[in-house]
Amino acid sequence: MDTAELLASYEQMALIRRTEKAAHDLFLQGLVKGTTHLAAGHEAIAVGASAALRDDDYVFATYRGHHHAMARGATPEECLAELMSRATGLCKAKGGSMHLTKADANMLGSYAIVGAHLPMAVGAAWSARLRGTGQLAVAFFGDGATNIGSFHEALNLAAVWKLPVLFVCENNLYMEYTPIADVTSVPRPAADRAPAYGIPGEVVDGNDVVSVQEAVARLARRARAGDGPAVLEAETYRHFGHSRTDPATYRPAEEVERWLKHDPLDIARGRLIEAGVPEDTVTAADERAQTVVRQAIEAAKSAPPPDPREAFTDVWADGGAAWRT
Repeated sequence: MDTAELLASYEQMALIRRTEKAAHDLFLQGLVKGTTHLAAGHEAIAVGASAALRDDDYVFATYRGHHHAMARGATPEECLAELMSRATGLCKAKGGSMHLTKADANMLGSYAIVGAHLPMAVGAAWSARLRGTGQLAVAFFGDGATNIGSFHEALNLAAVWKLPVLFVCENNLYMEYTPIADVTSVPRPAADRAPAYGIPGEVVDGNDVVSVQEAVARLARRARAGDGPAVLEAETYRHFGHSRTDPATYRPAEEVERWLKHDPLDIARGRLIEAGVPEDTVTAADERAQTVVRQAIEAAKSAPPPDPREAFTDVWADGGAAWRT
């Protein structure tokens, strides 16, 4: 990743961070319906991975998926409008925070059922292999999903068929409110289990966008060459609680302080300054992100509510909702 690419990645992470902050503030104002699962602190994983992928690769995310939707091209306005149940939302107000999807960019959904999307990514990879397109499927998931049956089923089948799929665990140390270490028999819940299925398992600093990009690029080349799947465990930390109803008081203060000092944006900014990029250039990128999000907030607030008739569109692949057997 050269300095121009790193600066672009920094600006994209700043855009995601400010969009997450806006979602937080709008929720407190009563403008976001339902709950939200913010990904502030996870930005480097989505942005770094996306920088290593092709535009036609498939991406699957969890309910904590705002950063992945935006890394694959969703705008702050589309995301905030979706959270605010507006007609201009990314999913026309049908999905909300937990289901952000940008199918035209092959970001094939955010899934609220823990681990449910891992077998789907295996299916997408199988499809790509069958069609000979050279595409890759990437499933992002939390550490808690490693104790779900679908995680093991997906890894096993992907290994048996040597499919072009990457399993990227965003290990933020907590499965909702429970420390993953308290209920898991191995120190690395994702990477340590990969060898049981005969596939590589690696660990990376998930808060360093450059390290993530390099790891995903290397494993993607391996998968496209026909060498099969891999597991990448990206160590990170969420800045907010599990959801908007969670104050996260169960996390030790010293742990929170230590991780906040290892902020993805600070790491990227430090790399840029060290590479000789003027500090005002980096600040300008952050200010551009701030302007875009501020405008997105106003646009989402003024957007119309969805037409109730839209509830009966896009249920089936033909665009309609008519039942047939």
